[in-house]
This record gives sequence, C-alpha cells and structure tokens, in this order.
Amino acid sequence: MKTKTKILIYPLAIIGVLLMLTTSCYKAGGNFDLNLNPNINPSTIPDTVTDIDGNVYNTVIIGNQVWMKENLRVTHYRNGDPIPNVTDSSNWNTLTTGAYCNYANNPNIIDSYGRLYNWYAVHDTRNISPSGWHAPTDDEWTALINYLGGRDVAGGQLKEAGNAHWFSPNTGATNSSGFTALPAGYRTYDGSYNERGYYTYWWTSTEYSDSSGAWCRRIDYNFNQVTLMAMIKYYGLSVRCVKDYY
Repeated sequence: MKTKTKILIYPLAIIGVLLMLTTSCYKAGGNFDLNLNPNINPSTIPDTVTDIDGNVYNTVIIGNQVWMKENLRVTHYRNGDPIPNVTDSSNWNTLTTGAYCNYANNPNIIDSYGRLYNWYAVHDTRNISPSGWHAPTDDEWTALINYLGGRDVAGGQLKEAGNAHWFSPNTGATNSSGFTALPAGYRTYDGSYNERGYYTYWWTSTEYSDSSGAWCRRIDYNFNQVTLMAMIKYYGLSVRCVKDYY
C-alpha cells in the first residue's frame, strides 16, 4: 500500500488503483442487500424527515433501505451542540474535531447541495443525523450500489438526470433510483473548494484500515460508475443519511 498517502491526498491521480480497490470490494451486480432491513414496510416510512435545525429532507426507499434524497444541511449535533463552521482555509486541515463548511463559503447554494463536513463530525458521538437515522457504513453503501446492479452502472441510477446541476455529458444519468445525487464538490486538504458541477463525494462512517482516513464514495459527471475511495479525515465531503434498521 505504498500509494496509500497519494490515495488520500491526490485521489484523482490514481483512478486505476481506486478501480482495483473498488472491484475487490463489490460483487458483480445482483441484489446484495445484507438483509439490512428485510421486513421494511413502505406504508410506515414517512415521506420526509426533519433534523434538529428544522431542515426537512425527502426520503426514498431503495431495495430494503431508506435514504434521504438530499445531502445533509444540519449545523448542530443531535443534542443541540453547534458544529463549528470553519471558513478559513489555513485552519481547515489542522482540525481533529467536527466541523462543517458551505462550498466556497456560499450559503446560497446549501438548499440544493447541502453542506460539507469533515469526517470527525460524521464520527462524533453526539451524532449529526436526525433521530432514527445515521451516517451510512461502508457496508450500507455497498448494499445500495449492488442493489442497483453494481458499481459500474449504479452511478447513473443515482444521479439527477440532465444538466441543471451536472456538467455535460452527465453520462448515464437517469435517477431511476430516486436518490437524486447532485455534484456538490468537496473541500480539499489545503482548505480550497473543488469540482462542484463535476463530482460529488459522500462520507461513510467506516475508517480506513490504518485509521489515517475514512472510506467515501464518488460519482462523476462523465462516468456511470460509483468509485470507492479513502480520504483524509479533514476533507470536507457531503453526507447522506440512511434510516436505522435496528
């Protein structure tokens, strides 16, 4: 794993390595649902969920999982404690505790794209998800992707169709799952903002093997795929929540 540091810092430079990692972690399509919630009853699932700030999110049932259809926008943990909003680039990569930011420090786009969080906020025991929901594990993301046919085709089914938010060509985008993924971009290791319109990244709650980073998923404007990646924990990525099943 001598390339691990480059995986974490320069993810776009090593697509070949990432695809090998991804292939080793997925089955080739099929309904791989891990029996996460085998007795789901659609009639009991609410159409919306509200976080502690009063933000309302639409929900969607995909297989036997229930997901938010929008990225998280919350600014407080579940117990009411504030999540710090860190706008200064020089402070962002020194953090070892939870924080959020708005892409390019622009609050006018959060209704569409949500906010970006470092992994410490995702992992905090005070919980950034609404009651009854949680940040998904790597296994839960794997279950979603495999239910949709595997990593080579799931990206198109997750992406919003058209070019209202995604740059052309938005390859394969149908949003047949109802997940409505938008290209929110990310905040990188030096505190700068990148790739809104081109890519979107979501944290999982699962740490990388040596705890230097955590696993995430990426969807591209010009691919059908969902890519498995490891990112340093102070990167700023989007979060989608999934409903508790236990």
